[in-house]
Amino acid sequence: MSDDLSTRFILHWGEMSSRWGINRSVAQIHALLFLSKEPLNAEQISDVLGLARSNVSNSLREVQAFGVVRVVHRIGDRRDYFESEKDVWAMVRAIIEHRKKREVDPTLDMLSVCVRDAENSDTDEYTLNRMKELQELLESMARLFDQVSTLPLPAQKKVLKMGGKIRKLGTGKA
Repeated sequence: MSDDLSTRFILHWGEMSSRWGINRSVAQIHALLFLSKEPLNAEQISDVLGLARSNVSNSLREVQAFGVVRVVHRIGDRRDYFESEKDVWAMVRAIIEHRKKREVDPTLDMLSVCVRDAENSDTDEYTLNRMKELQELLESMARLFDQVSTLPLPAQKKVLKMGGKIRKLGTGKA
């Protein structure tokens, strides 16, 4: 896995993910496993990426929590091996679900409490309306994600490929 293309992808995945608030090592490990034909153990990952073994262990726990990497075992070998979800649709869905649970859901909970408290206090109307608008938008987006994610995969693909048709529905233009 030392070719230039793989290295460029792994480095970019780490850089891109760090901009989204995901640890660079976690993202690089995910990228390496995503490109790897065979499951890798922590020592192999450490060697390929030049990361400390402790960093690899911690990062593997995090990437497993995202639901995009799983442990596999080999007969006669006590070590854990790790493989990435290979289905890109399932991988992206798992990442979005994890981020929704970690970021969007707590924000919605907080907004609900803020709106309720604001309605029962002397909070000015402008502030209350701003919070309600944000709450409504996030709730709509969360509902849409939940609805689309329960569709069969072929239907999910159709929804995503509808881009221009959806625009036409809203504006009457393609």
